[in-house]
Amino acid sequence: MNKAKSFDVSKHTVWEAWIRVKANRGAPGIDDESIAEFEENLKDNLYKLWNRMSSGSYFPFPVKVVEIAKKDGTKRRLGVPTVSDRVAQMVAKLHLEPKLEKHFHKDCYGYRCGKSAIEAVGVTRMRCWRYNWLLEFDIKAAFDSIDHELLFKALRRHTNCKWILLYIERWLKVPFQHQDGRVEERTVGLPQGGVISPLLMNLFLHYVFDCWMEKHYRQTPFARYADDGVVHCNTESEAFKLQTALVERFAECKLKLHPDKTKVIYCRDSNRKGRGRHESFDFLGYTFRPRTAQNKQGALFTSFCPAMSKTAVKGIRKVVRRTWKLHRRVDKSLIDLSRMFNPAIRGWFEYYKHYHCSALYALSESLNRALQKWAMHKYKRFRGHRTRAGKWLKEVAEREPRLFAHWEFAPVFTTTGR
Repeated sequence: MNKAKSFDVSKHTVWEAWIRVKANRGAPGIDDESIAEFEENLKDNLYKLWNRMSSGSYFPFPVKVVEIAKKDGTKRRLGVPTVSDRVAQMVAKLHLEPKLEKHFHKDCYGYRCGKSAIEAVGVTRMRCWRYNWLLEFDIKAAFDSIDHELLFKALRRHTNCKWILLYIERWLKVPFQHQDGRVEERTVGLPQGGVISPLLMNLFLHYVFDCWMEKHYRQTPFARYADDGVVHCNTESEAFKLQTALVERFAECKLKLHPDKTKVIYCRDSNRKGRGRHESFDFLGYTFRPRTAQNKQGALFTSFCPAMSKTAVKGIRKVVRRTWKLHRRVDKSLIDLSRMFNPAIRGWFEYYKHYHCSALYALSESLNRALQKWAMHKYKRFRGHRTRAGKWLKEVAEREPRLFAHWEFAPVFTTTGR
């Protein structure tokens, strides 16, 4: 440790933090400094940050507020720290995360190295076959409602590092600054968009939910991804009793369950009689519901299983239609469009291909129609001739099936006359 400094903050960790922040990209904060601009004077910027963190003189900028539309029509408020503050938070995260990870529950899947949403979907699928009932829950405005005093009580159980505690306290208390210049003081909550916020969220819910379930409902399996979760039960009455207990538990910790997104589900299939008020639920972009399946002998039966949700399909179509606006990009070639958008398409198909992947064919058709519309705007010979444009794209897809990820998934191009 440098004896001239108050805190032992490693220069190597600051550098590693910068590498990760750069890889994650992200928008400028309240100072309007982009990652590229920060990098122009990288050596001095990182040294200044290390010097301030080591001496205790580091104070974060206000957090820039950005509102984004949610699927239900409401808006989610994101807090965007500056690039230097993101690097500082990453330094703290790199120090703190290994200490917390070894304590986290195996069925906590969100924002964790080695865990994934697809793993949570797969575990939930298997358990739906073993348990007849399920309680789906969602914490209302979880990031905005975290109690700071309770959070620090949990944090101090795992670290007594003075600079970690000092800077996390400053990050929690730093005000929001809105686009109109209005400054909003904060006494509760985590900035949704902060680098360290997901880790602190997991720590908070580890004690609020995971440990509580392990203590009081040890034989009741669950899967939690951040503030969304499912709990499997043997009977309907057991699920409703658990719901009542969870409402009380979260209230004790100053959190609320979302009334519309918390409900008891009957996992109906061919082997289960009767019906339930709710027989489907959405979890991590997948809709779980009774579906027709085929066994190894070719016989049809009803299975309770996941597939890409309609909400997810609508969300992707909205991105393609309103954000990408392919038909206006007539200055681009098909190869240009592939370079620009294929990474996103590949990500969608890689995520949703795991379960009941036939649901992806409709999405593939939608992407093909968007490309077809682009071709009709770009080339005079296709204007007003949808069938010709579709036929041309089909030939390209057969010749270069890897140009777009959905062509690899569904190589037969069928959108020729719509």
